[in-house]
Amino acid sequence: MPRPAAAVRALIVSLAAVAALVTPTPAHAEPEPKAPKEFVALSEVDPTILQEIRYVTPHNFTGHRIDGYRRPMCILTRPAAEALRTAQRELLPLGYSLKAYDCYRPQRAVDDFVAWAEDLDDQAMKEEFYPHVDKSRLFLDGYIAEKSGHSRGSTADLTIVRLPAVPTRPYVPGEPLVPCYAPQAERFPDNSVDMGTGFDCFDTLSHTLDPRIQGAQRANRLLLKGALERAGFVNLAEEWWHYTYKPEPFPDTYFDFPVSRRALSGRR
Repeated sequence: MPRPAAAVRALIVSLAAVAALVTPTPAHAEPEPKAPKEFVALSEVDPTILQEIRYVTPHNFTGHRIDGYRRPMCILTRPAAEALRTAQRELLPLGYSLKAYDCYRPQRAVDDFVAWAEDLDDQAMKEEFYPHVDKSRLFLDGYIAEKSGHSRGSTADLTIVRLPAVPTRPYVPGEPLVPCYAPQAERFPDNSVDMGTGFDCFDTLSHTLDPRIQGAQRANRLLLKGALERAGFVNLAEEWWHYTYKPEPFPDTYFDFPVSRRALSGRR
């Protein structure tokens, strides 16, 4: 004979009460780490420097938004941000602006890169970002590593844009991909001057002084390099966009606070 509905409801309530007694209450989540007081938002130091933070979007070599990027903002140690302001003051009278693709990068984002690189089946963005590189070689060839200088807070990925700047159009997931070393008119339309390759192009053509890069492309790389070196930055020879301010305030510390305004608020 079917059990009355009221009895069934009473049984359910009774079982829930028992479960509440034997099931521990989840501990409160750990609060998100804050940035040390030496870190600042670049926009507060120099609001004229353009920002196009790629890892908060799926338009990057993984094809997904990267863990730890909550806001499209550049965070750096104050000395690095002030040095970028110095370089910007040199470029503005020439009709150019710096543009940041990435700045401080939390360790959790680097871990996301590593997990993606270990998944050899995920090659959704290969045609644009690493057409000539076998994904199994990304660690061996130095394109992906378990630690990044970006996590120390004084490294930025940069380019220059001719003023007045026309915003880069949004990337549409699933759109046809073009190799990052294709002629500028054919590859993804970035408002940067022509540097010979796009940002994050896993190819030897991205080496800053690769002899195959000549003419206006080489001149543009040297314009960026000269302005940043005079401001105290050192270029990574394998990536025309990668610059580290020296001396680094935190040469041996890899931070993991998220890229967010909250990480910069309420500090002492």
